[in-house]
Amino acid sequence: MVPQAGVIALLVNPNNPTNAPMIRDMQQAARAKGVELPVLKAGAEGDFEAAFANLAELHAGALVIAADAFFNSRREELVALAARHAVPAIYEWREFAELGGLISYGPSATGIYRQVGAYVGRVLAGEKPADLPVQQPTTFELVVNLKTAKELGLTIPPSILARADEVIE
Repeated sequence: MVPQAGVIALLVNPNNPTNAPMIRDMQQAARAKGVELPVLKAGAEGDFEAAFANLAELHAGALVIAADAFFNSRREELVALAARHAVPAIYEWREFAELGGLISYGPSATGIYRQVGAYVGRVLAGEKPADLPVQQPTTFELVVNLKTAKELGLTIPPSILARADEVIE
């Protein structure tokens, strides 16, 4: 979506211990694509402003917002900052794109809740929780916000639009 971006920043919560493997994997993918991936950190109230201010200094052409409960609870603030700084950003949860974020790709909350319900049903039917297999999400959603793309001066490739589960106009 932003092919000219040589720098794509990654925003993470430094208080989230699950970030280390994700950061490592994303940096490896960035190197393979010839893209720099500086890591910005925000883990408390007030950290977002400084992180977004660093985007200009880094000449970041795009931003990846890592999945994090703290970030999810600040969806509106993050989407507003991305708009104010005119930076294309991708998020994990569809709610970000529904609020005006450019694009989201991640597991379907509905699909996750469906899996949880099936597990609860199995436990209520007498199965032992320890005997149930660990499962991962199986349904993922791609949501594109065309209004935001237009505001950023971006043209969404037809191949992405064709794969999108939802296109917000």
